[in-house]
Amino acid sequence: QVQLVESGGGLVQAGGSLRLSCAASGRSFSSYAMGWFRQGPGKEREFIAATDGSGISTYYSDSAKGRFTISRDNAKNTMYLQMNTLKPEDTAVYYCAGRNSYYAGNYFVGASAYHDWGQGTQVTVSS
Repeated sequence: QVQLVESGGGLVQAGGSLRLSCAASGRSFSSYAMGWFRQGPGKEREFIAATDGSGISTYYSDSAKGRFTISRDNAKNTMYLQMNTLKPEDTAVYYCAGRNSYYAGNYFVGASAYHDWGQGTQVTVSS
């Protein structure tokens, strides 16, 4: 069974940066597409970014484009989300997600496409 564990959340001032990590265990990482989602207070879970198994193909939501960068280190079985120029509206619990993907270039945007989820890490951006 795959286990995903997020880390790196915390409290940061507006304009600051954070890097989230998602460590995966229990399967081959290179055939495992992954994504980041978030859920703010009183809001639905929102897609942020996704990557294919290699890390070459990536996709971002409009809210993340230009400020967030998704990446992965397959040698370390870890995915990252570098978040810059944070805004108070970025405050949310951030989740990483993963699923099998045996085709290069495939990434997934919908939450229902993912089989595995982490427990979430809180990001709070103060104004």
